[in-house]
Amino acid sequence: MTAPSDRPLLLDDFIPFRLSFTSNLVSDTIARSYESLFGLSIPEWRLVAVIAETGGITQAEIGHRTRMDKVTVSRAAIALVERGLLERRANASDRRSHLLMLSDAGRTLYAAVAPKARDLEARIFAQFDPAEVAAFTAMLRRIDAVTSALDQPAQGGDGVHSVRK
Repeated sequence: MTAPSDRPLLLDDFIPFRLSFTSNLVSDTIARSYESLFGLSIPEWRLVAVIAETGGITQAEIGHRTRMDKVTVSRAAIALVERGLLERRANASDRRSHLLMLSDAGRTLYAAVAPKARDLEARIFAQFDPAEVAAFTAMLRRIDAVTSALDQPAQGGDGVHSVRK
């Protein structure tokens, strides 16, 4: 059997590319829907969703949870504050940062967008058996864990072997 490094790289068969391509395809589809229905970009929607889940969160924490860079988070936060959908409040545990919280208008928007998001997700995955979707989600979480472990400094090994099924 040929070692993976001995095979030519075919982009369309390269799993990291497939993940990125599919993610971008799904995100673009969702973006068109959110933009036309609610005037929201994907980063703006992600902020609204994360803030709705947490009740209040810093921009740094949003970046960590969503893997969005600081500039993207900052621009989305500014746009949402200007639209009256977010409020900045003092962070009692860290005076150098602010907590972002949904305003009343932001909570109303979230209540309108969330069911549409779930509906779009259902439409995308309607062609798949629920067990396939569950297995796919579990595999994505395992990929997240393995990739995160690769980013960590090795402690007596490559860091990957500690991640299990």
